Amino acid sequence: MTLLNQVWNDNEDRQPFDNWTDAEITAKISRSSPCEIEISSWLVARLAELLELDPNEIDRQEDLTEYGLSSVDAVNLSGDLENFLGRRLSPTVVWEYPTIEGLSKYLASESGDEESIKSLDSPNLENQTSDSSEIPPEYYHFELYPEYRQIQAQLQEIEACGLGNPFFTQQESVVNNTTWVDGRELINYANYNYIGMCGDRQVSQAAKDAIDRYGTSSSASRLISGEKPIHRQLEREIADFVGTEDSIVYVGGHATNVTTISHLFGQNDLILHDALSHNSIIQGCMLSGASLVAFPHNDWQMLDRILQERRHRYRRVLIAIEGVYSTDGDIPDLPQFVEIKKRHKAFLLVDEAHSIGVLGATGRGIGELYNINAADVDLWMGTLSKSFASCGGYIAGNKALVEYLKYTAPGFVFSVGISPPNAAASLAAIQVLKAEPERVKHLHERSHLFLELANQYGLNTGMSKGSPVIPIIVGDSLKSIQLSQKLFQQGINVPFMIYPSVPHQAARLRFFVTCNHTEEQIRTTVDILAIEFKKLMD
Repeated sequence: MTLLNQVWNDNEDRQPFDNWTDAEITAKISRSSPCEIEISSWLVARLAELLELDPNEIDRQEDLTEYGLSSVDAVNLSGDLENFLGRRLSPTVVWEYPTIEGLSKYLASESGDEESIKSLDSPNLENQTSDSSEIPPEYYHFELYPEYRQIQAQLQEIEACGLGNPFFTQQESVVNNTTWVDGRELINYANYNYIGMCGDRQVSQAAKDAIDRYGTSSSASRLISGEKPIHRQLEREIADFVGTEDSIVYVGGHATNVTTISHLFGQNDLILHDALSHNSIIQGCMLSGASLVAFPHNDWQMLDRILQERRHRYRRVLIAIEGVYSTDGDIPDLPQFVEIKKRHKAFLLVDEAHSIGVLGATGRGIGELYNINAADVDLWMGTLSKSFASCGGYIAGNKALVEYLKYTAPGFVFSVGISPPNAAASLAAIQVLKAEPERVKHLHERSHLFLELANQYGLNTGMSKGSPVIPIIVGDSLKSIQLSQKLFQQGINVPFMIYPSVPHQAARLRFFVTCNHTEEQIRTTVDILAIEFKKLMD
């Protein structure tokens, strides 16, 4: 409920606001604002709901990081607070006031004196400059960071179960439908080489030729002297493939979202992103300084309602969604999001990291799947590390957008250009895909087979539909790790996902299917998976 709605509810005679002065409305809103106790109680209830805890387990003086609050949870909490209070907040307010007590005092204060409120949660170091001996060692030793010690405790807990350290497993060959680990060949579902371009002879040869011609690095920012002909060839190929006027290539996929979103949007702007958005989107949103709202996953109706209520308060508005969600493997209803963005005069970003080269008859992504005019999406984001067998990311859009980013985006201007062999590999991968679209057809067939067999066994595949990302929901974190290890012992390499990567009680294995997986490999995998899952749960 917004504060204006509270004013209306408190107006017993339901008189129109037309005759109210600004001062009267302001005074009424001030009197209707939640007090510190109300805000504190709301925070306890919301935090308990987010973390699936009993409200009595929430300590109002405990640092929220101690509860494992993720960046996504923090942004969601900030957005929910905006709805509750009916006013705009900093997207980082939860980090600035990291206890419920401190945050409640700040939000309830009429003066908003940030320095005096921050002192509630921070040691008063200003008056201690002459005696540094009282500064706690965790403030200047990395090994004593509470966050680091938490990671160490989690690893020790896993190793205590006899599972060893399941992270950073070294892959000793090209990763495709199979991989080699410790001299063993395993069926591999732990990579997103969806259409088999990594290790493809033509793609590898293109990278080798680029090394011979340009070397291994661009050796400078492209704006100054790092530009190579192959850079523009790749950007034109991407734009043609996606259907836009132009594109810009960055050195990293994560950095693409972070630098683009944080550069294009800022104060007085609003960003609405799907609640299951990738970390790169979240980080870009938080760094932008814009107001943030995380709408429920794929819920375009709720998005529409939020915009109806809030659009008029802001200058620019960005809606951020993904083509395929990498944790759940589901696909948004893109036409609905396009219609909403047009009606509310907003920008739309579609992150195609896991949908480009994957969706559509020829792999041109979610736009091809829904037969969308590419110009109806303002920012087509994609990565080069998945279907395009390289490393980097891109933004495709109209000429003005791309030109502005090339001259001003920090992650492009102040970064070295993508390396020539990486650029050549992606360029070749797109060209091979255009010549061999049957790779996408095979990918769709293999993905459908895996999902169908898993469902026949009654395995919980979550929301996955129409994509090569297929989760098997286990629930318990430890059991998901054990299941992954059991499959590894039987020659199947598949990663697990546990909190905070996924919600509590939603731990899972995540299978990436590729076009090169054989029917036999998939059938064998699902048979073994079903047997081991049943053993684990009995």
